[in-house]
Amino acid sequence: MTTIPTVKLDRGIHVMHLFYKIDRVRWPLLPSGESAAVRDRVQALCDANASVSHPRIVTYANVGGKADLAFMLYAAEFGQIGQMHRALEACFPPGTLQTVYTYLSVTELSEYMSTEDDNRRMLTEQEKLEPGTEAFDKRFAELDARKKEYEQYRLYPELADWEVMSFYPMNKRRSGNDNWYLLDMATRKKLMGGHARVGRKYAGRVSQLITGSTGIDDWEWGVTLVAHQIDALKEIVYEMRFDEVSARYGDFGVFYINLRLQPAALWDHLRL
Repeated sequence: MTTIPTVKLDRGIHVMHLFYKIDRVRWPLLPSGESAAVRDRVQALCDANASVSHPRIVTYANVGGKADLAFMLYAAEFGQIGQMHRALEACFPPGTLQTVYTYLSVTELSEYMSTEDDNRRMLTEQEKLEPGTEAFDKRFAELDARKKEYEQYRLYPELADWEVMSFYPMNKRRSGNDNWYLLDMATRKKLMGGHARVGRKYAGRVSQLITGSTGIDDWEWGVTLVAHQIDALKEIVYEMRFDEVSARYGDFGVFYINLRLQPAALWDHLRL
């Protein structure tokens, strides 16, 4: 048996998005009962990888015709997510599954997150609290707890299991005067702060996961948005595009919109 090397990140986990089409010519030629057997194998694999964070496999139906099936995979080890990917494909008879798009990324902390010094400065300059006072210490503890909770989510996400999932890759632009990477850190951090404020307006309607892929895949980030309704996704992406970070410095890839379905419902939906 081949030994898979253990490859972990210093912090965070690996995330893979997979999109497939079913070969509609070969599928009807499968032996009687084989479609149900495939469904059961997919369900068993999902059941074996059903942690709230990782390892985890989540199944979707792609809506809009770009694909049929969509999956999100989460794993701590690089070899493990590779094995999950191949185990998932092995559930299907040869030639019946056609790869449409795959994306590999990792969870990460944003370099633009507020630091402890940022929080201290905000409390003294904006909230006019005096360091060393009870009021200052209480507010600082609240901000620090919120910071740690956010870091935990970014690195080891428990993404809400809502009805709709949208995925798209993106880059920061490097074009003439619109080169994100020629801006100084203070400017980039200020711009991202405004970008984040737009996102927070959709709390409770949209939950997001930003994963990094520089040097790993063809784009720099993967953006996963989940919501209860399509209009929430449309509104947040539309409003974000007026923010300078997106309007001037953002390039976006193909959007995939998906409906969260368990394997049994997925098979019924796709009429497999």
